[in-house]
Amino acid sequence: MAEVTQDLIYEMLKCIRTDTSDLKDGQTDIKTEINAMRGTMVSMHQDINNIYGVLGRHEQRLERIENRLELRELSEAQSRFESHP
Repeated sequence: MAEVTQDLIYEMLKCIRTDTSDLKDGQTDIKTEINAMRGTMVSMHQDINNIYGVLGRHEQRLERIENRLELRELSEAQSRFESHP
């Protein structure tokens, strides 16, 4: 079996330190990408909320238009039965 010396232990610790540093760099990159994705998701959520707001306003306008049409239809139907001079 190979003799374990302080030089061998020192070289192994240097390798472990290098690997740990690489892992920390990779973790930093992953955190940056996750934060970018989080920002994208927040902006998409805001866009969806804006779309719902616009749809709600269109729905209200459509209801008002339908109410007006029903009133006009009722007055047209009633005018058929009234005598005109």
